[in-house]
Amino acid sequence: MNQMKELFRWYFSKNALPVWCIFLLDCATVYLSCLLVYAINNGILMTLQQFWPLTGTLLIYIACYIVGFRLFHTYSGVIRFSSFVDLQRVGFAVITGFALIIIARLFGLNEILVEIRLRDIIFSALLILLLMCAMRVLVKYLYDTTYQLKQAKPIFIYGVKQGGISIAKSIRNQDPAKYVLSGFVSDITDIQHRRLMGVEVYANNDKLIDTMKKHHVRHLFVSPLKSESIRNNTEFVNRLIENDIKIFMVPDVQEWDGKSDINHTQLKEVEIEDLLPREKIEVDMDAIGKQLQNKIILITGAAGSIGGEIVRQVALYSPAKLVLVDQAETPLHDIRLMMAHDFPNTQSYTLVADIANQARMEEIFLAHKPDYVFHAAAYKHVPMMEDNPSESIINNVLGTQIIADLSVKYGVKKFVMISTDKAVNPTNVMGCSKRICEIYVQSLDKAIKEGKVKGVTQFVTTRFGNVLGSNGSVIPLFKEQIKNGGPVTVTHPDIIRYFMLIPEACKLVLEAGTMGHGGEIFVFDMGEPVKIIDLAKRMILLSHAKNIEIKITGLRDGEKLYEEVLNEKETTLPTFHPKIKIAKVREYDYDSIRLEIDDLIQHSRHDDDMHIVGQMKAIVPEFKSQHSKYEILDKTL
Repeated sequence: MNQMKELFRWYFSKNALPVWCIFLLDCATVYLSCLLVYAINNGILMTLQQFWPLTGTLLIYIACYIVGFRLFHTYSGVIRFSSFVDLQRVGFAVITGFALIIIARLFGLNEILVEIRLRDIIFSALLILLLMCAMRVLVKYLYDTTYQLKQAKPIFIYGVKQGGISIAKSIRNQDPAKYVLSGFVSDITDIQHRRLMGVEVYANNDKLIDTMKKHHVRHLFVSPLKSESIRNNTEFVNRLIENDIKIFMVPDVQEWDGKSDINHTQLKEVEIEDLLPREKIEVDMDAIGKQLQNKIILITGAAGSIGGEIVRQVALYSPAKLVLVDQAETPLHDIRLMMAHDFPNTQSYTLVADIANQARMEEIFLAHKPDYVFHAAAYKHVPMMEDNPSESIINNVLGTQIIADLSVKYGVKKFVMISTDKAVNPTNVMGCSKRICEIYVQSLDKAIKEGKVKGVTQFVTTRFGNVLGSNGSVIPLFKEQIKNGGPVTVTHPDIIRYFMLIPEACKLVLEAGTMGHGGEIFVFDMGEPVKIIDLAKRMILLSHAKNIEIKITGLRDGEKLYEEVLNEKETTLPTFHPKIKIAKVREYDYDSIRLEIDDLIQHSRHDDDMHIVGQMKAIVPEFKSQHSKYEILDKTL
């Protein structure tokens, strides 16, 4: 037995059995099959008497079969990876050899050496087919059981339709094998406890974890068609994570056509972004693309998380020109390299510039004359802006005012501003600065429509919450803290936030921006809020790290327990998309608000923080500071 194992180890350590060995083995199979059938039907004694003449005849038969082997390349494949297609080729080769023997008999072959009856030839052909197929199946089986399976990890696949079957086929074709299929998991009662692809289909119930442990399964592969189900089944996911079962998903579900095999390299272990409950967002990107095609598009903050994704999505629709502005040199250089690699045929300009530098921005507008402006540039970190209100006004408010005014001056068709849910009932400087930006562009749009300001630009604002994986967001921070061994810092045990994927958020921005008529503040349905402490706990479990502490640090300056997308006096109207609503907000007179904002900007250049924030509160009365030194101003106003 040990000698047999050593033989298989020797064979399977090679890249493949040499072609000539397979060829000779198949020829030997033909010879021995014919000889055996002749002996059974004619007796051993006659077979021995006719041995040499019989061998001469069988060599001619072998030559006929060789023609079939050559035509269908039965010996050129790797036997241990034989598939149904390889067995089909064996069948066609045997049929060809049999047909050539029959033709040869018609020309008197049977009278040359030893006469072999037709029934012997038929039975021989059947035996040859059986043995050649059996040999290939046996080698594949021995490879799987004596060599491959010892190294591969057992897995279950969640989903039994096209997606699950594609994953199963793909992992079975791996070389070398990393995983071996041990079972399927299904929510469909009709197929539970049946067998599929040789393994059992198990029910998704309380016994599943015990079943997986029984089969030593520590990996669950999720079909692309089941990703939304597992994302919204928090209890199931928690049970898997708590029992140290790793979950693998296909990251780019939208790129899979539902039929083709999934390459195993596409599968990745899930991250927290994959498991946050959310509904799939459908956006008519073709309609958006028709509006952006052959247009000159300027994107500020193009090197940031949101701006960079807008660049990627807009570039797909062949704009005439992309003008990409950011003051962060290194990230903008990364965008430049990305454009050169991924969109070499798209004309793009990566311009290092400060949006608050009016002369520089006018130079850019004059040179490129954009049709669309997507304004994503902004300072966004709440604690940083709480300590630097003057910079918040100069960059966020003045920068927005300069870009908006230049858009009017140079005939931009549409200006889309990226705002934030922190602008609603703001409790911090950053949120209030964004609310002032909203007020300015909305009042400017109103003034254009009323004829007070000459222009054609339509101003649209989009307002949404946190995006997963953006620079400075909580998830990258938690990942880094877990990587460093903890502690994971949470500001308050009850703090909650809304989350959305960056690509989904940007698709909604593009749809709202291109479909809006100007003056709207679009708010996005962010789904269900997530408790940050629960997010931290799940990320720790997913990391499989041990002894990671969660530390409550207290709310930061200006931080809310929860974010809102509307204030108490705002209502929403439905739009062209169920996930996008229009906020009905207080309207401001352009001339009056322009004077107030100009005065605020002027004071931001030299006044102290308290005076600047006091002016902000005068413009936005709902701005009430929390956990901030500016709370004292709310008592005096």
